[in-house]
Amino acid sequence: MIGFVIWSLFGVFIIGLGIKDMFSKNPVGFWANTETIKVKDVKGYNRASGLLFIIYGIIFVILGIPLLEGQNTPYVLLSVIGVMVETIVIMAAYSLVIVKKYEEK
Repeated sequence: MIGFVIWSLFGVFIIGLGIKDMFSKNPVGFWANTETIKVKDVKGYNRASGLLFIIYGIIFVILGIPLLEGQNTPYVLLSVIGVMVETIVIMAAYSLVIVKKYEEK
């Protein structure tokens, strides 16, 4: 149970980042330690990036449900593999959809 609570708190933190990003006035960064891309529609870009983080956080919390059975259950592998797949999908969605739509050329 404690593992799920900690997992969920991290997911809620990610959701909070998404909400903050949606209402930011400056373009938000997606990648760590890199320059933010030049965007043509800051409000739309921030909304899309924030929504991406909110969706990521919700799915992250859902993937933590196997932790309710205990930390030593084999179903925890679903959580770990699910988060890896989710992270790859979210990075691809950002790069292929959001950057392509909002990057200033």
